[in-house]
Amino acid sequence: MTPDEKVKELGIDLEDYSPPGSLAPATRIGNTIFTSGHVSTGYQGKLGTDFTTEQGKEAARICAVQLMQAAYTLTGTLNNLRVVKVLGAVNCAPDFTEQHLVINGASELFYEVFGKDGNGYHARSALGFVSLPIGFAVEIETIFEVIEA
Repeated sequence: MTPDEKVKELGIDLEDYSPPGSLAPATRIGNTIFTSGHVSTGYQGKLGTDFTTEQGKEAARICAVQLMQAAYTLTGTLNNLRVVKVLGAVNCAPDFTEQHLVINGASELFYEVFGKDGNGYHARSALGFVSLPIGFAVEIETIFEVIEA
């Protein structure tokens, strides 16, 4: 099953996308797509006080959907993309130590769509922050490679 078919099966509409603010949702240089940071719409607050790790994973999944939508605006397909790098920022309480588990919500969706043993396998960082813009719980940016046929 192709990534485009997989997102349809998951009920993800790649065209139902509202880019963030005045920033470019993504930009392409050669065969590399850099996305802007996308936030956890519907989740504002801190992990460890306002949200559980499981809720944080859902917030990260929301970010991953938006990241795929942003890349799609440049390519019109996910079929020729490889996830290269994921950088996840988690708005969290000082003693919260499960940032990596929160960002798993995005990584797991990328694995589901692109394949864990294939184009979805990626490098990743998961970091904790004292705050994020407008109090969002999670913000994630991604680097994709465009694979020429």
